[in-house]
Amino acid sequence: MAGYILKRLLLMIPTLFGILLITFVVTQFVPGGPVEQLVHQLQGRGAGGEASGSTVTLYRGDSGLDSERLAELKRLYGFDKPAHERFFSMIGNYLTFDLGESYYHHRSVMELIVSKLPVSISLGVWTFLIVYLTCIPLGITKAVRDGSRFDVVTSTLILVGYAIPGFVLGITLLVLFGGGSFWDVFPLRGLVSDNWEQLPWYSKVLDYLWHMVLPITASVVGSFAVMTMLTKNSFLEEIRKQYVLTARAKGLSENRVLYRHVFRNAMIPLITGFPAAFVGAFFTGSLLIETIFSLDGLGLLSYESILKRDYPVVLGALYLFTLLGLIAKLLSDLCYVLIDPRIQFESLKK
Repeated sequence: MAGYILKRLLLMIPTLFGILLITFVVTQFVPGGPVEQLVHQLQGRGAGGEASGSTVTLYRGDSGLDSERLAELKRLYGFDKPAHERFFSMIGNYLTFDLGESYYHHRSVMELIVSKLPVSISLGVWTFLIVYLTCIPLGITKAVRDGSRFDVVTSTLILVGYAIPGFVLGITLLVLFGGGSFWDVFPLRGLVSDNWEQLPWYSKVLDYLWHMVLPITASVVGSFAVMTMLTKNSFLEEIRKQYVLTARAKGLSENRVLYRHVFRNAMIPLITGFPAAFVGAFFTGSLLIETIFSLDGLGLLSYESILKRDYPVVLGALYLFTLLGLIAKLLSDLCYVLIDPRIQFESLKK
């Protein structure tokens, strides 16, 4: 096991390096780099640009600026150095988790990401808990009652929910319950009210939960179908196997057969994805949901960083999330062995 874990950890290095290298190269050719955007702002032309910040000659951004001022702007963003030197300097900083400083927020990228985490954690963790705690029991019930009216009705409902985009559902919920044309029941924006700091602790909890109802509903509904149907199909596949017939023939109760024998085998494909889903829940960012409900989270930060060519935020967030994703994938593989001892790492290495 130790050898397999070490091998996987070593494979993370070229994977992470390759992802960062490709993204870095792409950013060198994206038009409208930070230098051009700053030049246009200085000239009162807005935030547009024509050329990448790493190029020597600007197509329109250098008009009206002398070469000395332009060189100063390049030095401000570090574009006075060759691309390969900037890349390896960035990699060296990333080894110590120094993600640099945002061009536009003028704050540490790590600090900026951490400041956005409350929104992302609120959306991700609640969605994760509600989906798992609802879909697994529902999927088991549907498997046991396969073909019944309950199975047909619930399948229809979750598939309809799956077909509705989250942002469409979010807008509908705001119109219906956010003080639009119908009922003013839930708040329109933010995680908490403006007077949240003055509220007693129990009112703070209720206020936070009240603000979360609509965005969580919009995020969760579309996620029910996949997890529920995966649970149902996993249980149906196990229920039809020979060992279940043998257990029933021995006179074991249906509950003991289901939860003592079937449950462990059927949950393997679900539990093995648990680490990745759990880690991802803390860093979930949904641009459309955050925009609709005025939540300033990681989704909105990533989108704005791409538009503004805020390369330290783009690359720093990519490095952090890719590293966490690779670790979560390793944890998922380890869960296979913990849940099913029949699986050996030697077979996984082939």
